Amino acid sequence: MATNIPVALEMYSVRHQFTENPLATMKAVKEMGYDGVEFAGKPQFCPEFYAALLKETGLTCCGWHTPWELVQENTLAETIRLNKLVNNPNIIVPWLNAKTHQDWENYARQFNDLAGKLALVGMRTGYHNHSHEFADLDGKTPWDTFMGNTDKKVVMQLDTGNALKGGCDILATLNKYPGRCQTIHLKPYSKDPEKGFKPIIGDDDCPWKEIFEFCKTKGNTEWYVIEYECPEIPALEAVKLCLDATRKLLAE
Repeated sequence: MATNIPVALEMYSVRHQFTENPLATMKAVKEMGYDGVEFAGKPQFCPEFYAALLKETGLTCCGWHTPWELVQENTLAETIRLNKLVNNPNIIVPWLNAKTHQDWENYARQFNDLAGKLALVGMRTGYHNHSHEFADLDGKTPWDTFMGNTDKKVVMQLDTGNALKGGCDILATLNKYPGRCQTIHLKPYSKDPEKGFKPIIGDDDCPWKEIFEFCKTKGNTEWYVIEYECPEIPALEAVKLCLDATRKLLAE
């Protein structure tokens, strides 16, 4: 059973601040009490700069949301080099251009192949959902087609808010794929259409206590990753509120 699972911030949440002042933003994240970060997108800076930021702030890189095009045959070596320099074991793909179940099956096979290649260098790959993966498609969800055809070594990075928006039963989905949730995105979501993604963690409709219990007992979870991106609250303020609320829930 996992205890004291560390908490990271998905840096997409503070992407504008990071672009303007990377070091000050990373320092602010560390001062809030975050243990680590997950970067997102194509790197804006050289790998050595990211490594220096992590060393200066004492934050751990627990993941990188990596576009699919950066894990292809002609790009994978440079992606591996980047992630080695920042000591990141989790290369997570955040989006796939799939329309049919056959598309999802094809991607699943490619993920299995990618997972095998990354295992040789001590890394993993995984997939991060949005809401459309849980929409009914010919009587089945794309999520189940993809997860059901990928090896257990492919990380299921469930995004709680996106999943709930898509009509997902979060706990049923987690329990259907135990042991594959090495990292999970903690994103708040309210079923009230006027609120949506606006609430802070704990003021929304995600079953947090049950999610945390699953992660500690069945998920093989190594990192919680908070993501919040609604503009109504300034980004740095919002992610601090979410962290404080998460710590409080975890302590109950």
